[in-house]
Amino acid sequence: MTDKTKSNQGLSRRELLQAIGTVGAFTGLGGGLIQPNSVFAGLPTPRRGGRIRVAGLSSSTADTLDPAKGALSTDYTRHYMIYSGLTQFDSALNPLPALAESFSSEDQQVWIFNLRNGVQFHDGKSFTADDVVYSLMRHKDPATASKMAAVAAQIESVRALTPNQVEVRLQGPNADFPIILATSHFLIIPDGTEDFSKGTGCGPYKLKEFIPGVRTIVVRNETYWKPGQPYLDEIELIAISDEMARVNALLSGDVQLVIAVDPRSVRRIHASGRADVLETTSSLYTNLIMRQDQFPGSNHDFALAIKYLFDRETIKRSVFRGSGMIGNDHPVAPNSKYYAADLPVRAHDLERAAWHLKRSGVGKGPFPMFAAPIATGSVDMAALLQMSAQKVGLNLRVNRVPSDGYWSNHWMKHPITFGNINPRPSLDLLLSSFFVSNAPWNETGWSNEKLDQLVVAARGEGNEDKRKQMYVDVQTIIHEHCPLSIPNFISFIDGFDKRLGGMGAIPIGGLMGYSFAENVWWNG
Repeated sequence: MTDKTKSNQGLSRRELLQAIGTVGAFTGLGGGLIQPNSVFAGLPTPRRGGRIRVAGLSSSTADTLDPAKGALSTDYTRHYMIYSGLTQFDSALNPLPALAESFSSEDQQVWIFNLRNGVQFHDGKSFTADDVVYSLMRHKDPATASKMAAVAAQIESVRALTPNQVEVRLQGPNADFPIILATSHFLIIPDGTEDFSKGTGCGPYKLKEFIPGVRTIVVRNETYWKPGQPYLDEIELIAISDEMARVNALLSGDVQLVIAVDPRSVRRIHASGRADVLETTSSLYTNLIMRQDQFPGSNHDFALAIKYLFDRETIKRSVFRGSGMIGNDHPVAPNSKYYAADLPVRAHDLERAAWHLKRSGVGKGPFPMFAAPIATGSVDMAALLQMSAQKVGLNLRVNRVPSDGYWSNHWMKHPITFGNINPRPSLDLLLSSFFVSNAPWNETGWSNEKLDQLVVAARGEGNEDKRKQMYVDVQTIIHEHCPLSIPNFISFIDGFDKRLGGMGAIPIGGLMGYSFAENVWWNG
């Protein structure tokens, strides 16, 4: 698992009792603290010049300048500074033209990319089709050790039709292929690159200094292919793993932008007068996993009882301080164009939970469930679920385990555990990774033949109306039959100095989907 937005602070026993027993206990904390997907401080016209420091979440001596090997959010941020892709995300994760000024396909299997003229790499070399062929095909070479090797396996061939036109042939149709190419791993490098020490790309900034695990410093690329951009003279990227330390650095002026602010820190940031926050609603979620191949998750009525025990409004209000969105026990967030809006959100219903629990015949427990701080909000969610279960006579025992080793030692290893899933650039990629029968991370061990067929059909469907209906059917199947619960979707919250202009939301991650660098300016 890659790094995630983390909270090291838990709810107190008093807060838990208030949350589950008093409807209005936290109403004041959620209202007006965070404004979703807005542009905050800054002049209406971008300003050139200035230097800022940015604090990411984590770094290590394995930090890399090779986009194919990016593993942490600091890697993704670094790569978007230095390199450009064929496409890039808009605020709804649609693919926009970038190094490819246009792209098209008649059958979603053979894609044609028409490349932008006049683009130069940092060393003065002209960008051509050969660079695209090399950049994409190296993901299929085992020696590259690409993090996207499994995704790139769908690429059958890449060939240059002309110096400014590339054909990509897939092994099967995929309407989302241009979206996948906008991710940081598929950014374009010069043909034949094996030495990444110079970080040669055609992105908005040039590499000045790179010390793995310490810092990255970049300076403006004066020949960037987007006229007038970027705006800053220089950016220094560091990592501060502790959330409180990141916020302290922001409020002291040591850094001007930080990732992964805990919702509990928002009021403090506002009170400072010098900083603000940006909430990016996203498809990030923490889910309760009940293994289909283990007792008691193998019992459908037990799984339904658990789903009705979750108080989604209370979790949003108390655990996430009003940020985020309510979930409906499937992985599609309400802000997705594919969201099944007509599927009723499952209510907190103790009576129905008790009915399903009695019908299940599994008994009253105790049933252990495993949670850890690294699965964002899971410890608090488990405590709230435990208290709700007590009201129907069910004994759920919370086993809080250390974050270190959680993904390898506990996640999916017990009958009941919590997961924490980062946003994926496309719904197909999410479903193929976690929900189809042969998914590499099929968390519940669940299998549904109709769902498998729908996912494959939707992947190759070019008609958006038909595709949406297929995804609505997928959500209904997961909501009704899959033994997991997704009660809420979690927002990314960035903190920034009010003198920083241009901040916006791209919901693949914090820091504008890790691509803030070309968009922001300094008013200091």
